[in-house]
Amino acid sequence: MRLAALFSGGKDSTFAIMEAIKSGHEVTHLITMAPEKDDSYMFHYPCIDLTRMQAEVMGIRQVWKETAGNKESELVDLREAISSLKGQIDGVLSGAVSSEYQKSRIDGMCRQLEIQSVAPLWGRDAYDLMKEEAGAMDIMITAVSTNGLDKNWLGRKISTPVVEELRMLAQKSHFNIQFEGGEAETFVTNSPLFSKKIVVGDYEKVWDSRTSSGYIRAKNVKLAPKKI
Repeated sequence: MRLAALFSGGKDSTFAIMEAIKSGHEVTHLITMAPEKDDSYMFHYPCIDLTRMQAEVMGIRQVWKETAGNKESELVDLREAISSLKGQIDGVLSGAVSSEYQKSRIDGMCRQLEIQSVAPLWGRDAYDLMKEEAGAMDIMITAVSTNGLDKNWLGRKISTPVVEELRMLAQKSHFNIQFEGGEAETFVTNSPLFSKKIVVGDYEKVWDSRTSSGYIRAKNVKLAPKKI
């Protein structure tokens, strides 16, 4: 099927594309929703502008759609973005893993538009999936918003040993290791889909001590050849 991927630049939306292509689908478009608010119910925000670079190195056309970021408008905006591709796609691809809120709304929208909803990561074990993603891609943590993840986690790379560290913290602090509840956000700097890697030369940490949450502002970002 020809699929339009809902794409935030994070680990799940990127890995979902990898899995869809592996299953024989063609990902023809990336749909990126850019919320005006940083607490969107449906869409991820940190480093959203850098998805343009990811689209470039994947060679996939990106549909960029701004949204107010509240429950009512973001679903309307998403429907508009998907509808703009009518006749060009057979379905919508998402990186949903366990969020019923997210998946049910995407499924319902696809039914209304008479196209398929494809979610290759749905129902996967969170720990096993995180390990698989860490082994397949270079992943950076761009935001944290939960007990157990402090300022020091901003900018960290999620390697296989780090997954084990996250597993222990998740058990201790009772958060979802897959970050499905918005506990953290990620950005993929390299994957088998990329023709070049993305190098974040520097970043600024923005931290709110009142809410114990924060995010990074990436700086000096450039493309670089992959090592052969």
